[in-house]
Amino acid sequence: MDAADPRSESPVERAIREAVERGEFDDLPGRGKPLPGAGRTGPVDANWWVRGYLEREGLSGEALLPPAVQLRKELDRIDGTVARFTDERRVRDHVEEIDARVVDHMRYPVGPWVPIRRPDADAIVARWRAARERPRPTPAGPSARSGAGDDGTASPVRRRWWSRLRRR
Repeated sequence: MDAADPRSESPVERAIREAVERGEFDDLPGRGKPLPGAGRTGPVDANWWVRGYLEREGLSGEALLPPAVQLRKELDRIDGTVARFTDERRVRDHVEEIDARVVDHMRYPVGPWVPIRRPDADAIVARWRAARERPRPTPAGPSARSGAGDDGTASPVRRRWWSRLRRR
């Protein structure tokens, strides 16, 4: 039997064959070029297409990790996460949300066993406060923006209301 025999051809194969005959695939990008990674000589990665998609979209591969590992990574970087918050209540809310997920994971573990502890909200808030209270470097001389007075003493810098909104 011939490959183009209509009796052995499925409806999908027939639609593709007819589209090729009409020339509908002639102007596709990459036509005549080798497939990406086709000339690779090393071991073939079974998830090459997932890695390529993540790279093209600029996404982190962390979403593919098991939930236990994701939670552990989130706990490891919690100080950096809460550093951008401006309100203690928001810090505590964030820690409570993570704590609830840790408790859920301890009740119903999913994925590989990873040692995970419940976060200590008071310790995290104390580190957050300490980081915020560190003295920030001040400019050497008074500037026009700082509102220097006639006697050369600088008055406190007034921030615009919209610049406070960007920090959240």
